[in-house]
Amino acid sequence: MNAKTLTQSFNFQSTTVRPTMQRTLMMSMIALSMGGMSVAAQAQTQQQTEIEQLRQEVQALRGLIEQQKVQNAQTASAIANVQRSSASPSPILKTAKGAEFNLYGNVRLDASYQVEGSSRDLPYNHINAVALEGNNESSDRLRSTLSATRLGLDFKSPVGDRDVKGKIEVDFLGGSNFDNLRIRHAYLNYGNWLIGQTWSNFAIPDYMPETIDALAFVGGAVKRTPQVRHTTKFSPQTNLVVAAEDPKDATISQRLPALTARLNHQFADNLNVSVRAMGHEKRVNSEEEMAWGVGVGVKYEVIPGTTLKADYYHVKGDSSFVSFTNRGVVAQANGDLIQSEFDSIMVGITQKFSDKIHGTLGYGYMSFDENQSYTNILKNSFPKDSTQSDATRANKELWQGWANIFYSPRKPLSFGLEYVYGERTALEAVNGSKTGEDNRINAVAIYNF
Repeated sequence: MNAKTLTQSFNFQSTTVRPTMQRTLMMSMIALSMGGMSVAAQAQTQQQTEIEQLRQEVQALRGLIEQQKVQNAQTASAIANVQRSSASPSPILKTAKGAEFNLYGNVRLDASYQVEGSSRDLPYNHINAVALEGNNESSDRLRSTLSATRLGLDFKSPVGDRDVKGKIEVDFLGGSNFDNLRIRHAYLNYGNWLIGQTWSNFAIPDYMPETIDALAFVGGAVKRTPQVRHTTKFSPQTNLVVAAEDPKDATISQRLPALTARLNHQFADNLNVSVRAMGHEKRVNSEEEMAWGVGVGVKYEVIPGTTLKADYYHVKGDSSFVSFTNRGVVAQANGDLIQSEFDSIMVGITQKFSDKIHGTLGYGYMSFDENQSYTNILKNSFPKDSTQSDATRANKELWQGWANIFYSPRKPLSFGLEYVYGERTALEAVNGSKTGEDNRINAVAIYNF
């Protein structure tokens, strides 16, 4: 085949193939275009679906937020109501001169059933004077009183750059029959100084195990005295309190106040210790002797909810600070003074069973040194209209043990039940008996306000 023939053949094939290729290419482009349009349509549809789902989720979230707002408002209202109902202390009031004060107190009903013993018509403890066996005991008898009902006022007023703070508190346990209004506390605090009447700096109740009896049990003290007191703080854990006190000792002619000192120290969060000392001149006619005493108190939280308390005293020549003692000093015929001397201890453990229930188990003991000269003076002394000498009224030993339980169903209310048994041994016998017993059941109901 010659060149011309090849050329013509090639041209013929090219002419024949080109339209076919063009058609194929065009169809491919159309197919690609249609596929792209389909993918775009699918993508648009999917996007619209996602947008709709997102819109629904936003609506649901808005609903949850609104619901949470309502719940928060209800919770805040409930908390506010609880805070208002449990607010303490009560709203502060003001006097016309701008002093702020809070009023508080309680209504208290005490009842005591004397199983055996006693010689006085009292619902409170008098272990040092219970009848000796076979000598007119007052057994199987119920007594009740509201004399321990209390009313108090705390106040403060700015003076310079400090506040003067104070307290006035009264109850109805005054007089020989414990049915007259009396001052419990009445004092002012300014800085480190206290002036007025409050708990003695020597015989304090802080380390006494809890009792229902308003006068406490043997080994303890509930003494309040007029005093001038100063507190020195050495550290947050240690302070020294010194005071000049009027112990109101009716058995002497007083010309000087008693001097007392108390060192308090906190060894740990659960251990507090107090060491105390007292000195006081005892003057009868022109003769005088120095009375003195020391005391140690301990409070120890053994484990959370279990607390141990103990209080010890050794005193010579004084009967005005610690409760239930013999006469501190007596005069002989020649004028010389003889002093009584004693040791006492009170110990107890308190267990908290729940927020509403707690109880205490306690024991108290007091022992007087034997001094025949002291006893002889009392044997020859007879109170007016009495056939018994003072020696039968004074004691060689006293002891009491008790167990109680307190129940507080609601915050203002408290109820207690207590059993106590104790004995006294007199210096001299009456009708052949030196021993008297105190066997009682105590109950109390208190409403605090």
